[in-house]
Order: sequence, then C-alpha cells, then structure tokens
Amino acid sequence: MQKLSKFFGINGRDITVKKEVMGGLTTFLTMAYIIFVNPSILGDAGMDKGALFTVTCVASFVGTMIAALWPRVPFAMAPGMGLNAFFTYTLVIGMNIKWETALGIVFLSGAVFVVLTLIGIREKIVKAIPVSLRIATSAGIGLFISFIGFKNMGLIVDNPATLVGMGHITTPMVIALAGLALIAVLEYKRVTGSILIGIIAMTVAGIAMGEVQMPEAFISAPPSMEPIAFKLDIMSALNIAFVAPIFSFMFVDLFDSLGTIMACAHEAKMTDRQGNIPKVGKILEADSIATLIGSLLGTSTTTTYIESASGIAEGARTGFASVVTASLFAIALLFSPLVGVVPAFATAPALVIVGVYMIKNIKMIEFNNFVEGVPAFLTIVLMPLTYSISTGLTFGFLSYVILSLATGNIRQVSPMMWIIGAVSAVNLYVTATGGGA
Repeated sequence: MQKLSKFFGINGRDITVKKEVMGGLTTFLTMAYIIFVNPSILGDAGMDKGALFTVTCVASFVGTMIAALWPRVPFAMAPGMGLNAFFTYTLVIGMNIKWETALGIVFLSGAVFVVLTLIGIREKIVKAIPVSLRIATSAGIGLFISFIGFKNMGLIVDNPATLVGMGHITTPMVIALAGLALIAVLEYKRVTGSILIGIIAMTVAGIAMGEVQMPEAFISAPPSMEPIAFKLDIMSALNIAFVAPIFSFMFVDLFDSLGTIMACAHEAKMTDRQGNIPKVGKILEADSIATLIGSLLGTSTTTTYIESASGIAEGARTGFASVVTASLFAIALLFSPLVGVVPAFATAPALVIVGVYMIKNIKMIEFNNFVEGVPAFLTIVLMPLTYSISTGLTFGFLSYVILSLATGNIRQVSPMMWIIGAVSAVNLYVTATGGGA
C-alpha cells in the first residue's frame, strides 16, 4: 500500500485513499449511462449491440486506466457523446457509408491527433478558433443530440408537409417524458448518478407496463466483441471525400477534451500560478491513444469525460480514483443482460439532458457582433437542421473567415484559421457535389 500511495502521490492528509475511492465511485455513477446510451446510438449504424456493450465497457476501462497510470490524473475516459452521434447519423446514415469505414475514419483522426499532440500543434489549433465558435460547437452538438433524443422517444416524427412534427402520444413517450422530468429534478437536487437512475426507472416502468420484457438473467459473461472488434476499414477511409469528417472528429474531440481537461484541472487544483496545466501534454496523449484503441475495438472516439468533475468534487485528486472508476467499468461487464432490455425511449431523455449541459454556455456568445454571432448561429442551427455536425462546423468556420475578410477584420484571422477555412471550403464542395452528407 505504501508503494501505491507513493506512485499516485497519496499523502494521507488532504489526499486520502478513502477520498480517492469515493471520488472514483462518484465519477463512475455519473457517467455509467454511457454503457446504455453508446450501444443504443451506435446500434443504429447497424453494429451489434451486444458487442457494443462489451466494447464500451472495455474502451472505457482501457482509456480511464491510461489516464490513471500515465498522467496519473482523476479523469475518466469513454466513448464521447456527440461524437457517437456524428459517427452514426452523419457518417453512416447521412453519408451512407459502412460502419467499418467510419471506424477507419475514427482511427485516422486519432492517429493524426497523436501526431499533433506530440508536436504541440493541438493546443495551437484551439487558440486559433474564436471562443464564440468553440462555444457554438458544443451548443450545436447539444441541440443535435437532443433532437435525436426527442426522435427516439417519439415526440418528434417525420412530417411530409412540415419536415418534422409532433408524434402521437404513446405509452413509451409518456414514460420517457416522465423520465426526463425525473432526471431534471434529480439533477436540480444534485443527486449522484441521476441520469443512470432515470434510465433504470424508465426501464422498470416499461417492464411494469408491458413495453419491455424482463431479462432472463441479471448476470452473465459479456457478449463477444468479435462482431465489431478489429473490423475497421482504414483503406476505404483514405478517401479525399473523408478529409472533412476526419477533421470534424478531430475538432470536436479537441475542444471536448481540452475544455474538460481545463475545467477538471482547475477543480482539482492541478494548475500552476499562471493557470497552466503541467500535465496537459500527457493527458492529451492519453486521450489520443484511447481514441486509437477504441477505434480498433469497435467504437467511436473515446474522450475525457466532464463527469470526472463530480468525482473531483468528492475529493479525487490522483490517478488512483481513475483506477477505481476503470475497475467498475470492468465489473459492469458482468451485467450485460440488463443492457439488452433497456429500450430506446429510456435512453432518449439522457440525450436531452446532456444537450442541456452542452448548450448552457451559449449566453457567452456576443450575438450583437455579427462577425462572431452569425458564424456561431450558423454552427448551432445547421447541425440539427442538416443532421450533420460537420456541415454545421463547415458553415461556421467558412462564414467566420469570409465575414472577417469582408468587414476588414482580416488581422483577427490567424494563419491556422485560414487553413481551417480552406478545409471547410473543401468539405462544402465535396458535400455540394454529392460526395458528403
């Protein structure tokens, strides 16, 4: 135990084993919903849901353990929300490509990420993007996955006259709306694991009302990963038409992970006097490697989870907390029968709640400044309306460069932003000529 304490820096005063264990447990409970939600979303891409359950747990275990043992931080990793939606609804369904090719795109984005991280370019890209567009990206993805959530609960349906409309009231919809209210109340009261509690409550309600069948067993060996593991098609992903999707994966993961890292690092008091994060390089390397491994196993981009902040609030300060979180993902592998009975309407409210969290900083965007406001607005609105995260990013970046040039604010556009604008123009051309979503 003494060697363990020395390795992780547990000093027995403000950093104790008890606090680390409680912090790791809290982080797991707040993010365990991904075990149910990720298979539901990626399952829509035609992937085996049983295998997805196993892969989600294994990818989360591996990524979190890397964070525990390399940078030794109390940060958990798992397949990212928004990124899994981009994988399924933009790439596979929107662009009509095979999920194997989409996994190849994820792998390539992770490989480029590793290179950019090692040579220090990753942080320079972040600084090149205006804060308004960073916030707009998160908000747009929030609206996008909330839209998917409402669709999965049957509240939003196709309408030939108005494109979308309200669906007929059904028992699953009522259960989902009640579950949404329950999660919102639990979140308001700061109840740990509120989303997980809501998913379980809705599933139980569905069983009671005859909408869901009881599992034959509660504990069993996890399903095989074979249907999806190592099935990625990298060669097909090496297509000029997929340059923009690769960039989109990189960009979204970049800001998702960096934003999370900065927020959690400040909460955990891991910054120096200038506000810098000494371990940021190692953390980004862990994030990039986790993405590579996740794509090989058969899931969309693995990233650092903001739910780590809940564990930090409980006292987690070292990688030992992440060891606890990772171990709980490993134990969760035994409960695969429970995941199989969770219906789409039970996971749908989780998407809506996550969307609320992702859009909450929209108030920081200066919409009165049209050079900032219009690109941000286009980014936010076009993601759900075109059912494509990459399309929203494309119009946001390109419009920012064009408006800055047209209004004489060319100096505020960095060289890196010009490159991003050029990539956006390529994506728009490929999309308009039928090569993209």
